This record gives sequence, C-alpha cells and structure tokens, in this order.
Amino acid sequence: MTLAVFPGTFDPATLGHFDIIQRSSKLFSQLIVAVAHSPLKHTLFSLEERVNMMQECCKQLPNVQVIGFSGMLPDFIQAHHADVLVRGIRTVADYDYEMQLTGMYRIALPHLEIVLLPTNGNLAFISSSLVRDIVVHRGDVGHFVPHNVAQALAKYYEQHPLPASGDAAKA
Repeated sequence: MTLAVFPGTFDPATLGHFDIIQRSSKLFSQLIVAVAHSPLKHTLFSLEERVNMMQECCKQLPNVQVIGFSGMLPDFIQAHHADVLVRGIRTVADYDYEMQLTGMYRIALPHLEIVLLPTNGNLAFISSSLVRDIVVHRGDVGHFVPHNVAQALAKYYEQHPLPASGDAAKA
C-alpha cells in the first residue's frame, strides 16, 4: 500500500490541480490532498473554506482524503507516514523550482519518493493567480476551475465588491 501526498494552497483549486489529483489517485493506493495554511500567501479563502471546496471536488474519488495543515510539509509527510510526494508541473520554471525543493526534501526525508507529474497540455496554462486575476476583472472562470470553486469565487466577490472600473483612479 502506497500513500502519496499532493500539497498546495489551492487558492483557488483549478482544473489543473484536479487533473493531478485524479491521475495520482489512479497511481497510488491512497492520496492525501494536503491543503496548506500558508499565511504569507494572503489567501482569498480561509483554510477551512479551501479544505471544504477540495473535499467537494474529490468526493467521487474513494482513495483521496483532504486534510488541512499548518507548518512544514516534511513534518506533515512524516506524521502521516507517506511514501511519496506528488508535485504538479506546468512549465520549465515549475520544474526548476521543484528540483530545488526536491533537494531539500531529500535531506529532510531521505526515504521519500518524489513524483513530478506534468499537467495535461490543455490545462498547463491555468494557475490560481491567473484565475484570481480573471475574477478580479469580472471574467468567467468556469473553464478553469471546478463548478463549486467557481460558485465560491462568485460569492466571495459578491461579499467583497471591487471598485467599479475607473473608481480606483478617482480615489
């Protein structure tokens, strides 16, 4: 039995994230989607909200568990006795960054296998930052995020209205 961990802030979760989750769930006996607190990232959604959204996205995958966490990823991996760390990569820049992290993870957890999964080509351009930018400009993100995430984003911006176009220049 192989337990893998796929970590991220998932703010918001995208179809690219879900692609990696679905494919990983087929490769490993169990998969934990580890939703990171990441206070330095100034997330739109609270940890609890992001965990709930991800649980909704993953509910049809019986071997996937979603867990929120604070602190260092290696500590989380050790506490859950995981065998594999899964990371998604979209670009060469992602690969370079992940290779740097791999070196650090190998020092902290020498037994850990690290799997870099490239996102499917038709999803490789999607990032959480891009999604947030589209939403800020009142664009449709329905093709980039799961349905429940699109609804949560719409609700968020209903409750946190943005200045109308041109209002920022007047302020």
